[in-house]
Amino acid sequence: MQTPPPSPNLGKPIRSFVLRQGRISEAQQRSLDTLMPVYGIAYSKQLLDLEKSFARVAPKILEIGFGMGETTSTIAENYPQNDTLALEVHTPGVGSLLKQIQAKNLSNIRIIQHDAVEVLRDMLAAESLDGAHIYFPDPWHKARHNKRRLVQAPFVALLASKLKTGAYLHLATDWENYAQQMLAVLSAEPSLHNTAADYAPRPAHRPLTKFENRGLKLGHGVWDLIFEKR
Repeated sequence: MQTPPPSPNLGKPIRSFVLRQGRISEAQQRSLDTLMPVYGIAYSKQLLDLEKSFARVAPKILEIGFGMGETTSTIAENYPQNDTLALEVHTPGVGSLLKQIQAKNLSNIRIIQHDAVEVLRDMLAAESLDGAHIYFPDPWHKARHNKRRLVQAPFVALLASKLKTGAYLHLATDWENYAQQMLAVLSAEPSLHNTAADYAPRPAHRPLTKFENRGLKLGHGVWDLIFEKR
């Protein structure tokens, strides 16, 4: 495969996540053992052939940090015409999504269990994505931890470079302070433009999660941002 070109300098890496030893259920472990060889893609410092990975030509959507995978599997089920490359570092979540892939008989999801920054930098070609989702990333709400937030200017520049012209970038958070930072960072990226005046209504393709629905009933806010690549 072709060696990837240099990407924007991200400086000294600061992880936006902490690997926790979460409990893995027996069903998740079985899914990891039997399904990861089928739907998983190993991290490599070589460009990934997305069409070959999914065995078809179709719009390619990147999802960064899918948690336990409920939203990811629902979107893939509702939009079978799209392919989703799903990134997550936590093993229980990977096992959970694999279990859902099997239960729903989905063929349009592939998983890379690795740091999203390194996957973007090393594996994805420029202008190869039709869309990208970052839903409810860790807010690192303490001020001294804000530097660990994923949505920072160098990361957004790197991610934007992987989007095709006209592709979309959709972020959502339930932390107002992080929403404000997201809006400022995305608005400052010259290759992106906002599709709304500031925050966007939740689009139909992002399902309302049980956790989010509970929060809304308690009066908690949720902020969606949808930008497009110029």
